Amino acid sequence: MQELLRSNDIVLLSLTEAILAQGGIGYFIADGFASVMDGSLGIIPRRVLVPREELAQARRLLAEADLAHELSGD
Repeated sequence: MQELLRSNDIVLLSLTEAILAQGGIGYFIADGFASVMDGSLGIIPRRVLVPREELAQARRLLAEADLAHELSGD
C-alpha cells in the first residue's frame, strides 16, 4: 500500500473515500485509532493508503476533483 494523502480534515478524508469508492479503488485509512486516542482533537493526521498498482489512477481521480494540492509527494 502506498500513501495517497495525509490529513486531519475529516471532510477531506470523507470526500477522498467517496471518490475512491466511486472509482472502484481499494483504500485503507491508517492511523484512525491513534487519532481517536488523542481525544478526537485531530492532532494526528490520518493517512489514506491505496494499493501500489492503483496509485496512479487514485492520484488522477483526486486531481480531476481539484484535490491535487492535497496529495502526498511522490
